[in-house]
Formats: sequence, C-alpha cells, structure tokens
Amino acid sequence: MQEMEKRLIGFRVAEMDEDSVVKNVVLSLITCGLWNVYWQYKQMRTMNHLLGERYFSFPKWLLFTLITCGLYHFYHEYVMGKKIADIQYEIGMNPSHSLPVLSVVLAVLSAGLITDAIQQHEINEIVSYLKKSSYVHEERVD
Repeated sequence: MQEMEKRLIGFRVAEMDEDSVVKNVVLSLITCGLWNVYWQYKQMRTMNHLLGERYFSFPKWLLFTLITCGLYHFYHEYVMGKKIADIQYEIGMNPSHSLPVLSVVLAVLSAGLITDAIQQHEINEIVSYLKKSSYVHEERVD
C-alpha cells in the first residue's frame, strides 16, 4: 500500500475526475461507436495516472486492435479489468476479482459498451475513494 501512496502523492485532485458513465454510453450510441474510441483513450489515461506509469498505450491498442481484427481488444479488456482490481486491492478497497473475466466475456459477446461502463464505474469508485482518503494531496510534491 505504501508503493501506491508514493505514486499518487503528487497528483492534484483535478487530474483525477470521475467520468459520467451515462454520458459516455449515450455519446457512444449516438456516434455509432466513435465516441467509444475516445472513451477508451480517456480510461487508459486515467489508469496510467492511477498506476503512476504509462502502462496503457492508446496508439498500441488502436494499431493492434485493427491489425488483429479486434482480437487484441479482448486481451486489453482483460488487462484493464485486472489492473483495476489490482489498484482496488492496493488502496484497501474490496477488489472486483471477477472484473477481468467479466470484461472479456462481455466483449466477446459484443457487449463491449457494457464492459466499458462497468470498468468506468469501477474507475470512478477508485477516484472517489482516493479523493476521500489521504492518498491525494492538493499540492504537487516534487
């Protein structure tokens, strides 16, 4: 838990805003999925902030997803779910152990929008928890 605290100490609360699940789902539906690509980018950016490293790469995800006709996306959804559960465990939240498998199953069943909504909800829960805890400080510490 101390390692996670060290990674998060320099973050400003404003850098870790919760993102509306409903807004993202509606915009994804209205734009026939184009917004979902941007939503993926935003989720990766937030997760990279939470992890304290550039673990997720949007260009890599986009390229590999296109090259593999979508198969890489299933792997990505599993890893995203796993990392969300890892962060939850590290900061003392009840981890969603089934999230990685659930993410893949829903993605395979063409319910990727539901996967993204569930993952965004979990990310929002982490951000909310961190805002209420001592992990996040108003001033950047260098």
